[in-house]
Amino acid sequence: MSTIFRSEEMTLCQLFLQPEAAYSCISELGELGIVQFRDLNPNVNAFQRKFVNEVRRCEEMGRKLRFLETEIKKDSLPIYDPEDNPEAPKPREMIDLEATFEKLDHELKEINTNADALKRNFSELTELKHNLSMTQLFFNDAQNIFSSVIPLHSNVNEDEVQLLPNSYILELTSLGARGGRRDVVVARPSDQDIMPTREMEIVTSGQPLKLGFITGVIPRERMLAFERMLWRVCRGNVFLKQAEIPEQVEDPITNEKVYKTVFVIFFQGEQLKNRVQKICEGFRANIYPCPENPQERRELAMGVMTRLEDLSVVLHQTQEHRQRVLAATSRNLRTWQIKVRKIKAIYHTMNMFNNDVARKCLIAECWAPVTELDRIQLALRKGTVCK
Repeated sequence: MSTIFRSEEMTLCQLFLQPEAAYSCISELGELGIVQFRDLNPNVNAFQRKFVNEVRRCEEMGRKLRFLETEIKKDSLPIYDPEDNPEAPKPREMIDLEATFEKLDHELKEINTNADALKRNFSELTELKHNLSMTQLFFNDAQNIFSSVIPLHSNVNEDEVQLLPNSYILELTSLGARGGRRDVVVARPSDQDIMPTREMEIVTSGQPLKLGFITGVIPRERMLAFERMLWRVCRGNVFLKQAEIPEQVEDPITNEKVYKTVFVIFFQGEQLKNRVQKICEGFRANIYPCPENPQERRELAMGVMTRLEDLSVVLHQTQEHRQRVLAATSRNLRTWQIKVRKIKAIYHTMNMFNNDVARKCLIAECWAPVTELDRIQLALRKGTVCK
């Protein structure tokens, strides 16, 4: 009789199992939990054993179940425990379980991929909406200021004109070249004003001086370094106008909500344009199109608002479908996990058996309590009948 200080009297048993009935017999012995098997193949590598493929299939099913569990916990859904201890499924049922897990895994990954693409598109459109609304305010302010600029008819070289980050001032700059006097109107933008159109024209000597611009959005914490880099690389020949977005915006790349800033950069010539674009790429700023015509900007803003409304509806439907799939999965998840563990434990135990080719049977050795031998024999007979 066993006590807390002494175990049951044990005996070493040898089992001869038919290959067809081995799975059912080990399943019945596993439910008893009173047998400890010995490894009869200690020198055989784990990858060279008879049932290694079945163990790998169980590990793959376990990986898919862990992925499903992670997604369920991410949505804070409850996972229900089974009321009864589920029995180990038959070997043929393993195929059905694999098909079920594969279907759920593929469906959920497809939902996640579509949802990520929709969220990324929604974030980009949100940034574009803020970009258009704030740049429209910039252009409205600049239109009022530049309407008061009266050009002077003088001779000037476009390369000699710079954009300086001071207030808008009309200066008559006297430049001597070839014995002639040249008066230039220089518009210096302040922090509240910017140029009104992409190809803004300042008339000097009867010839238009065209300025291009680039608009985009950048994280607020990078704005200071971004502005300093523009000043140093372009040598003060560009003008930067910025405005902070009041609420947090989800970044299309990292999917994290951060504070961002809308900026407009004015420049003259293709060389400065290339420099500005490279700096924007280096600081991971998101560049967005901005039409030259105010009417086109308004139409684009209206189109963006319509697309945002449509995306909101699609995102809501996608989230509801995801919730339904995960809710149905959470009811059976624990049961599936127990079944997969039992299948894996059975095949892992069968890998410890010796395969007798001559007798066409599996030979196993195990330690068992002497008092439980009758229950063990009954479980073996039950497993043989259930094969």
